[in-house]
Amino acid sequence: MHKNNTHSKGYDFEVLTANSPELSDFVFTNNFGTTTIDFANPKAVKALNTALLKLYYGIDYWEFPDVHLCPPIPGRVEYIHLLNDLFHNSKLQKDITVLDVGTGATCIYPLLGYAAYGWHFIASEIDNQALKTSKQIVDKNGLNSKIELRFQKTPQDILTGILNSSERITAAMCNPPFYKNEAEAIENTERKLKGLGKVEDPFTRNFSGTAKELWYPGGEKAFLHNYLYQSSFLKTNCFWYTSLVSKKEHVKTMQASLKKLGATQFKILELSLGNKISRVVAWSFLNEKQQKKW
Repeated sequence: MHKNNTHSKGYDFEVLTANSPELSDFVFTNNFGTTTIDFANPKAVKALNTALLKLYYGIDYWEFPDVHLCPPIPGRVEYIHLLNDLFHNSKLQKDITVLDVGTGATCIYPLLGYAAYGWHFIASEIDNQALKTSKQIVDKNGLNSKIELRFQKTPQDILTGILNSSERITAAMCNPPFYKNEAEAIENTERKLKGLGKVEDPFTRNFSGTAKELWYPGGEKAFLHNYLYQSSFLKTNCFWYTSLVSKKEHVKTMQASLKKLGATQFKILELSLGNKISRVVAWSFLNEKQQKKW
């Protein structure tokens, strides 16, 4: 994990339950004498992440319907810390504004980005009901002046219709849908549950998630290449476009496409969580002169 990640040494359940007593219902000592929770139980996972947000990030209200994705805080804040390194190396330290593409019902990246570094956010979403839930979270935490929510009217669009031609932001970030369709998502979930020794209905998976959150026609690759294409129409509006990329084989095709689209920089930032290795891909269309003037 990143050196700035508060959660690199695991969870202090004694401190967490003292600050969030409701988490106590899910905490137990396993056969190895370790204090933990059942990570296959969606209610336990939600209670843990709610407690982490409250204790470490000052987020007192974080309520959303259980059908939506419950993002794991350590992994989500890791992306934020990688972005901060990218900004630092690019000498971008003031007036940071980040677009979160597909903020979901939890508004998690804007909450963490503001709490960790004081960044301003634009958060977009195609699901109007999810956006209303995020708005309630933003409102109840008093973050209206820090996080602006925008509705994406056209599901096929990612940047078009959200950023206008005169707007300028520091970066865009995104956690794309992984799957091509519902069947692929269910198959993957059943595999995860089997690995955890569970045989429950896959829709009780520990991360939940709606269709709009989990799959996209053509899967992650199709989404990413649409994102790349749309970013090429806003070359001077954003210093760094970025995205999580779960499948390593997609990186090579992204790089080839971006070269054709005129990208000037392409970076792969390793995102490591325990035994799981993922990556954030970042690209820019700015030339050296434009970067210096930013």
